[in-house]
Amino acid sequence: MSGASNRNTKQEGDVVLIDKQSEGRIWVITMNRPHRMNSFGDGMGGALTEALIAYRDDKQARVAVITGAGEKAFCAGADLIATSEGREAAKDGKSAPTKAEINKDKLDFINMSEKLNLWKPTIAAINGFAIAGGFMMAMQCDIRIMAEHATVGIAETRWNMPGAAWMAPLTRQMPLGCALELTMWGDTKYDAQRCYNIGWAQAVVPKEKLMEMALAYADRMLDMGPRSVSNNKELVYRGAYMEPSISFRYGVAVEKNLRGMADSIEGPKAFSEKRRPNFINA
Repeated sequence: MSGASNRNTKQEGDVVLIDKQSEGRIWVITMNRPHRMNSFGDGMGGALTEALIAYRDDKQARVAVITGAGEKAFCAGADLIATSEGREAAKDGKSAPTKAEINKDKLDFINMSEKLNLWKPTIAAINGFAIAGGFMMAMQCDIRIMAEHATVGIAETRWNMPGAAWMAPLTRQMPLGCALELTMWGDTKYDAQRCYNIGWAQAVVPKEKLMEMALAYADRMLDMGPRSVSNNKELVYRGAYMEPSISFRYGVAVEKNLRGMADSIEGPKAFSEKRRPNFINA
């Protein structure tokens, strides 16, 4: 890993941890509710949204790795224990979670890149099972690195839970039959190798090598022109919904932002001098 580590202070009990490395250019964002398999609760959804917005707005930050605490679960989705308790309380006329409490845990990153205007790269380091909303979180990332023991599934139909709103982009990531199998048959689970075989995961490694591999991908990103990376990500995501001729014109318009950049001089210069480029995003 290039550069020194710059780690921010973590508070005990934080549901989302942020670890800044390589002079703040690499962020490791960890969902931290291992006692509930990193399911969304205790405000974790809102905290994760805030972390992603902070990453987006930090001029030093270049790439983020998103993972879960522990080795058993990346994220189990909604906290069904808390959901059940809240619905039972409401049915019996007892105190139920308030709207403010629900909003505190609301996920505000469905279609994350477009919704948050997040065109910096994100890497999911899937350290265990990623189920339902946990699958959705991994799905929102640009690439996925999986530990060999990790499994994924979309269990909404099994428990009659909502989720269809975020499933439409899934066919951009895997074949139609696989998307329908996962979304309609809620007891279906794919292991890491199956995810790799269908192209949903980009690498599968032993669990002890997971973060090493994810951070290696992150370190490689530091050699890429950040403006060019953002342009390409935006065009891949938004261009999927455009006619080819329109996406081409849109791409030409977007890439005008490369003109006159110091980085546009540095890139070819580094190539000619056979060295790592020193991009400054300016």
